Amino acid sequence: MTFIGTSSLDVLPLSLGGNVFGWTADREGSFAILDAFHAGGGNFIDTADSYSAWVDGNSGGESETIIGEWLAARKPGNVVVATKVSQHPEFKGLSAKNVRAAAEASLKRLGVDTIDLYYAHFDDETVPLEETVAAFGELVTDGLVRYIAVSNYSADRIREWVGLAQAAGSALPVAIQPHYNLVHRNDIEEHIIPLAQEFDLSLVPYFSLAKGFLTGKYRTTDAAGQSSPRAGAASQYATAQGLEIIDALEGIGRAHGVSIAATALAWLRAQPTVAAPIASASRVEQVSDLLDGARVELTADEVETLSRVSEWTPAAV
Repeated sequence: MTFIGTSSLDVLPLSLGGNVFGWTADREGSFAILDAFHAGGGNFIDTADSYSAWVDGNSGGESETIIGEWLAARKPGNVVVATKVSQHPEFKGLSAKNVRAAAEASLKRLGVDTIDLYYAHFDDETVPLEETVAAFGELVTDGLVRYIAVSNYSADRIREWVGLAQAAGSALPVAIQPHYNLVHRNDIEEHIIPLAQEFDLSLVPYFSLAKGFLTGKYRTTDAAGQSSPRAGAASQYATAQGLEIIDALEGIGRAHGVSIAATALAWLRAQPTVAAPIASASRVEQVSDLLDGARVELTADEVETLSRVSEWTPAAV
């Protein structure tokens, strides 16, 4: 278990991504995935109010609704739920009014009194940052949110947020959610991790498995022709270096008796300030690999081998 930043949120060092709930996992499948994750010791669930508005027939909030129904049905103990604001079709942006309304809507869908961890999903430069910082702080003061965090913010904007919060005596962020994995490293390691170290913030990376590429499933550019919604996106990483990374993961994973995916998650966990990589499962049988990724401990030499083989991978868009 690990704490997120300076918070009291004590979690298994793996967050179950809820982006698939209501998308590639229906309600029954989502319940099975959540059951398996919790039974295996997982207690940290990540979602957003906009998941999964991109699916035909969905309007946003489907993932939160499924998670809320699961929480009501199972009444699991010690579960930490993180969600986000700024991208729901009805609650766009980070004005104070919108942040409050979106949080109240998320609370209703989740069926909880307090959101454990609330992220500003994407920066909104149309709104003064002072307004957004104050709005998040008020949610904590009023008991709607326990802790706040930021996602997809630049290092400069995170530093500005922290400074404004400190000056106002407002709630400080405890976590950053960046796009970070073995094939997308450069900007995070150069700019975000040093800032996280400076302010005692934890990283909770998304795309931890590079849209599925770091499962080893997509080893050729032929993935673009497969039927999976993520296959085409994953195929962009099937370069000579990308495939070398997969080979290294496979060899190291074999030594520990775990999968390529679990090994990739273990490497991410070993990076400075990383508390809990986010990974999703569309099928219940994928959950055990994710849980392995939360527990397997790579040696320093194994971490270094993976860092070396991925060192100059350009950050993909």
